[in-house]
Amino acid sequence: MNETEQKKPSLKSQSAWLLFAKIVGFGFAFLLPLLVVRFLSQDKVGVYRQVFLIIANAVSILPLGFSMSAFYFLNRETAQRRGAAVLNILLFNFAVGGAACLTLFLFPQLLGNLFNNAEMTRLAPKIGVVIWLWIFSAFLETIAVANQESRLATVFIILAQLTKTLLMALAVVAFASVESFLYAAMAQAGLQTLVLLVYLHSRFPRFWRSFDLKFFREQMFYALPFGLAGLLWTLQTDIHNYFVGHRFSAAEFAVYAYGCFQLPLITMLSESVTSVLIPRMSELEARGDTREMIRLTARAMQKLAFFFFPVYIFLFVTSQTFITTLFTEKFAASVPIFLINLTLLPFDIWVVDPITRAFKELGRFLLVLRVFVLLALVAALFLGLQYFDLREMIAIVVAASLTEKFVSTFVIARKFGVRREDARLLDGVWKTALASLAAGIILFLFYWLAKDATYNFGAGLINSLFIAPKPSISDFAAGAFTLGVCFLIFAPIYLILANAFNLIDDGEKAFLKNVFGKPKSLFSRRLAIEKSEI
Repeated sequence: MNETEQKKPSLKSQSAWLLFAKIVGFGFAFLLPLLVVRFLSQDKVGVYRQVFLIIANAVSILPLGFSMSAFYFLNRETAQRRGAAVLNILLFNFAVGGAACLTLFLFPQLLGNLFNNAEMTRLAPKIGVVIWLWIFSAFLETIAVANQESRLATVFIILAQLTKTLLMALAVVAFASVESFLYAAMAQAGLQTLVLLVYLHSRFPRFWRSFDLKFFREQMFYALPFGLAGLLWTLQTDIHNYFVGHRFSAAEFAVYAYGCFQLPLITMLSESVTSVLIPRMSELEARGDTREMIRLTARAMQKLAFFFFPVYIFLFVTSQTFITTLFTEKFAASVPIFLINLTLLPFDIWVVDPITRAFKELGRFLLVLRVFVLLALVAALFLGLQYFDLREMIAIVVAASLTEKFVSTFVIARKFGVRREDARLLDGVWKTALASLAAGIILFLFYWLAKDATYNFGAGLINSLFIAPKPSISDFAAGAFTLGVCFLIFAPIYLILANAFNLIDDGEKAFLKNVFGKPKSLFSRRLAIEKSEI
């Protein structure tokens, strides 16, 4: 092993830094949806969700995966070609973002017709500006991770989430309008663009002089299959929102949108692992080490299952309290939709993207598969416009996603030559499922018998601590108290069972002991000093 490989940060280290950053970022951003549903009417909440659905999808789709090519080329190219790869990405992102912005300036009615909403037509030009700026500035996090600077990426993520949350919170509290959110988003993107340019200048000096048309084409041909697959994936996962938005009112769309709510923390964990796996899988494929790729995938699945399975069980049991606490009783109708959509969570442990990016032929297969799944999904949604309610619309989406996962899993297993004995690599996954289910049964019994009493106790506690608190504050506090009690029952049981099944390795035990031991050690030391002074 050469010196470069020895100095390369481990998969666990890089994932941990990125996850830490996104957890902190989640803490900052968690406040925003709570404010939105409490300061905006249900109709405005629906418009807000439609606006940022368009922005998020455009930022994800339009770059066609070109930014992600940095993970492949920065690990393989010379210094000059590394700079060229960065420049190519910036130029491409600037061009596609500008094209989207110009389109919405010239044809703002596109969005109004899509959602049957005149307000979307009025906001379309501003939405175009946000799309342009966000596509360009979003490269900051990607380039830092692709350059294997996980700690610096951590700083970027935390600062970006902090400034975004502050600006958005100011917009909703001070102005309580969807338009104010767009201005806040523009300001955030401007700040992030400035940091991006400073970083690129420091890490890739004179990169703006490295343009090579031939290399641009090479990079494009590599990225395009994955970009198209990503486009199809985004359409597959989000196109149902456009069908619902077209048929139902803005208020009903808000109910549906919060029923499709996904915990950002779960998405962050998956993205953190995936972004680190992509360059590692590329390196292993270059060496032809498919067995290590299988083992690495199994380890990643176990790490994800350790969090995803118990979260699924916990949210399934407490879904009613969870939704109404976060989004108020106005969105109680979102609970059945949330439960159906939650079905996908246990299957998200299977991370396909890093493997398909390492094998071009798998990328092409995934593209074809998603075309067929998308066509079937669109046909079913067209039928649903006439006959289905909100719950049946989300059920169609879940069925399409599971179909793709099962088919892609089968094909990848055959490609890798997975053997029957390789199932032993997933022993930890099955044990995790068993531990989660056992803890969930105990939680369900408590929730069924004592949910109302716990909620009333929490409400009474808040009323005794504060003089005439607002009903919204009292309801939120009582719901949060109920969820907290449920967590204190569920988490210890799950962790005890996980430890009994040897799902927590020695390194993780040492880490937890160090984290929780330090406060105890400091307290004991302080107590000893005070005794000696007495």
